[in-house]
Amino acid sequence: MFRRFSKTETPPAPRIDADHGQALRAIRAKAPAVVDLPEVAAEQSRDQKRRQKLLDVKIDLHRKLLETLNLSVLDKVPEADLRREIAVIAREGLREMSVVLNAQEMEQLTSELYDEVTGLGPLEPLLKDPTVSDILVNGHAQVFVERHGKLELTDTQFKDDRHLLRIIDKIVSAVGRRVDESQPWVDARLADGSRVNALVPPCAVDGPLLSIRKFSKKKLTIDELIERGAFSEEMATYLQAVVATRLNVVVSGGTGSGKTTTLNALSSFIDNSERIVTIEDTAELQLQQIHVGRMESRPPNVEGKGEVSQRDLLRNALRMRPDRIIVGECRGAEVIDMLQAMNTGHDGSMTTIHANSPRDAISRIENMMAMAGIEMPLRAMRTQITSAVNVIVQVSRLQDGSRRMVSIQEVVGMEGEVVSMQEIFRFQREGVDADGRVIGSFMPTGIRSIFSDRFRQWGYDLPASIYAPPRRTA
Repeated sequence: MFRRFSKTETPPAPRIDADHGQALRAIRAKAPAVVDLPEVAAEQSRDQKRRQKLLDVKIDLHRKLLETLNLSVLDKVPEADLRREIAVIAREGLREMSVVLNAQEMEQLTSELYDEVTGLGPLEPLLKDPTVSDILVNGHAQVFVERHGKLELTDTQFKDDRHLLRIIDKIVSAVGRRVDESQPWVDARLADGSRVNALVPPCAVDGPLLSIRKFSKKKLTIDELIERGAFSEEMATYLQAVVATRLNVVVSGGTGSGKTTTLNALSSFIDNSERIVTIEDTAELQLQQIHVGRMESRPPNVEGKGEVSQRDLLRNALRMRPDRIIVGECRGAEVIDMLQAMNTGHDGSMTTIHANSPRDAISRIENMMAMAGIEMPLRAMRTQITSAVNVIVQVSRLQDGSRRMVSIQEVVGMEGEVVSMQEIFRFQREGVDADGRVIGSFMPTGIRSIFSDRFRQWGYDLPASIYAPPRRTA
């Protein structure tokens, strides 16, 4: 169970008045050391030249492989045999170029050539690394990754922008998309479901930009998220009752805050007897039920025709006899149809929205309704929202990289012109520890859910104790 921290556990700051030197050393210890020695610079220059030479060799060998190998049968050749053949061709090419490599460099070169032929080249090791959640390429010479919520620069590089563009083209062509000067951006996905966005010149000023959002092949369960500190057991118990009793849920949060992960986890509370239809721009949901119909929107083709929007799919989904409709993310006019579905017999539907708070989520829904071009009084908009949306779950990525469920609020109704909401659970922040980790605890606000009677009627009689705030000690 997630450990609750208190303010008393916050480590004391160094006392400057007691020992100025010790305090200053403690502060400086947190800053990265700056090394500016001539011999270090020379060694780095030699390493850089060596890496560039190996990169040039790899590109030349890759071109030779493309000319030698029968690419049409690569998927039928066992991996061991293909690696052996690549090693033989690589040794012949190295002899012709009069390049000598040691055993370790040769093994690494063979592996990289294999990745170039069968995969995405320099990105393959990062895609295989389970600790990497995001890959961010800023031109051919700079690749960042996100690990445990923190960004870090890697040694991975492409030979030049043409090399990077070839990898991007390989990604997007596999899903029938294209990217060039006339269509300089594209959304796509990899075979494992990872989401890809690419932007190329002229819109990308300093070289092609590539972003890959990886998705774990292992689906995180509720227990695992509790263990990681994403939310508490009491919040999980409440959310189980919310989902099981078919209340409509909106998961709100910023980019990279864990909205999709939360939606996947909440779906585990849906009974297998129900039919679920999912609608997404890029298919990334990993629902854990057996009866799921997945749909994905389609952008226009080269002639600007053939577009299938989320709104088109949502309207079609209403004719597919769904028990629940789950929209990966509402970002436009489709929110109108989503609210209507929630209001017309598809109870228990869920979606996500980009917003910084539950109150902002309501405002975002209003703005998206206005974007649909439908003339509707503000009060009518808010009345429809309050009738459709029952619970808003707010998730956030904190400054230490951790992702937490920071608030759960219920939509109560209207008070005059204002949507009335009440907070049931919140994450109470108390500070940071010596390692920069956020200290805090999940706690109920003391307000009892307005859906308590519904929970009880559906067989989920939650104990009153889960709503009780912790007692303060003197």
